[in-house]
Amino acid sequence: MKTHFKIWHYGALIAILSTAACSNMETPAAASVAVSAATVSDAASANAAEYAPLEMNSAREKLSQARQAMTKKDYQAASDYSAQARVDAQLARSKAHSAKAEQAADALQADIDAMRKELARSAAQ
Repeated sequence: MKTHFKIWHYGALIAILSTAACSNMETPAAASVAVSAATVSDAASANAAEYAPLEMNSAREKLSQARQAMTKKDYQAASDYSAQARVDAQLARSKAHSAKAEQAADALQADIDAMRKELARSAAQ
């Protein structure tokens, strides 16, 4: 009788610990998905869809997969997909910032060239 009680007791303990472990995985996964959603939103605000559409689409798709995994309570997959979404969004945002910086540099170079021409023309008179 005591043996059955011990087996049941240990079984119950394992079940409780398993449940606690799963709920402990939910919080970090949910936080990871939230951070990834903010990163994707930040990239979208930087017009990343215009400058890095492939990376932005990939980030959005992986974020969607992370949310689906959360719904299915597959917290490891949710964490993995959200990490991938975050990296893709960061890359898209970086590409957007780089493209904007290139455009600004090109515009500045055009202004410098125009000033040089104006100075050369003024000096020739």
